Amino acid sequence: MKLREQVREHFDLGLFVVKWLAISSVLGTAVGALVALFLWLLDQTTRLQWQNPWLLYLLPFAGLAVGKLYQSLGRSAEGGNNLIVEQIHEPGGGVPTRMAPLVLVGTLITHLCGGSAGREGTAVQMGGSVAGALARALRLGPADVRLILMAGIAAGFGAVFGTPLAGAIFAMEVLIRGRIGYEALIPCLAASIVGDQVTTALGIQHTHYSIASFARVGLSKGASLLDGWLVAKVCVASVAFGLTSVLFAELTHRIQHFFQKTIHSPSFRPFIGGLVVIGLVHLVGSRDYLGLGVSPDPNSATGVCIQSCFHTGGAAPWSWFWKLVFTAVTVGSGFKGGEVTPLFFIGAALGNVLAVVLGAPVDLMAGLGFVAVFAGATNTPLACTIMALELFTPGNGDLLRSGFVAYAAIACFLSYFLSGHSGIYRAQRRIEVLKCQ
Repeated sequence: MKLREQVREHFDLGLFVVKWLAISSVLGTAVGALVALFLWLLDQTTRLQWQNPWLLYLLPFAGLAVGKLYQSLGRSAEGGNNLIVEQIHEPGGGVPTRMAPLVLVGTLITHLCGGSAGREGTAVQMGGSVAGALARALRLGPADVRLILMAGIAAGFGAVFGTPLAGAIFAMEVLIRGRIGYEALIPCLAASIVGDQVTTALGIQHTHYSIASFARVGLSKGASLLDGWLVAKVCVASVAFGLTSVLFAELTHRIQHFFQKTIHSPSFRPFIGGLVVIGLVHLVGSRDYLGLGVSPDPNSATGVCIQSCFHTGGAAPWSWFWKLVFTAVTVGSGFKGGEVTPLFFIGAALGNVLAVVLGAPVDLMAGLGFVAVFAGATNTPLACTIMALELFTPGNGDLLRSGFVAYAAIACFLSYFLSGHSGIYRAQRRIEVLKCQ
């Protein structure tokens, strides 16, 4: 390459970086502020639901209200996360601005009455909605629209969980199974970091989980001294994590298909779903599987929640299964919110049970299940491995030097590989990286 061409190339790259740092900073600031508002409102809503158990019996009517809201105002916004992914693959109609307020209100109504849903869907859709509005304001072309929508996903995901690196990688990894779009690295990383910083600056504190068993199992000596038996146990558990992610994705899709086929009125589907959730509460005899699965007050929590799964006896043998069913019914029938935080619960509870069966540290296996089931359900193993580093603390020593990252990578990548072509996002595309004979 001639010197003039090299200079021109680096000049163009510099302009690209400056341009996208500016755009992503504006995007990340707006999304971070919205996510902070959302998380504060969600915390207040969750506390209100815990303090007033009778609100559960309004869940069918809450579903009817959410259904009517989307039926009258939603239109293309009903597509949710899948609409954003589709617009990244093939920019066309765009992501409507109304998606942000609709999903915010819909999610809060869902959680107020105890629906078992998450929060990532709301943050990602708000990020995509803001990105779409900014793209129209700046009159960006199709290639830039694709980048800004990916940055919107990154900003929402990174801000809602306090995991900016995982947020950036998730946005690049979630589009196509088995491929990462590094062309969006600068926009996604900048938007995710800014979004997380703004959310934190506005007073939002994210939950982090301590894994104190490192010293007891010798992990603090370094990743090069992995325990062979523990690696074998993690591999066995990863099979269960991967299959559980398949069970969740397929059950959710089948419930959604069943409701769409048998109930013609979209607004009536979540009404019936709410009745089923109430029936499940009485069948199981517990309210532990309602809502996010994160206790609003861990110090006074008495039931099963994500935090309790990191302690011996913190989950019943079938807690993971019941949370899976509650969430599949809630999301599959049309309630809003997302699936990721319930997936954390499912994975952590399953890891808790498997730790007892396999004779492994409970907090370690709960942490691995936390990220590995999510990796299998979303086909994002690298993002989930990085998330483990951002969410978990070892209690002593340096997490990067502890060896935990190796176990997390094994669990996430095996779970992803064994989940096959299953996943919670229908718009996600795939490439064949291996053909089994």
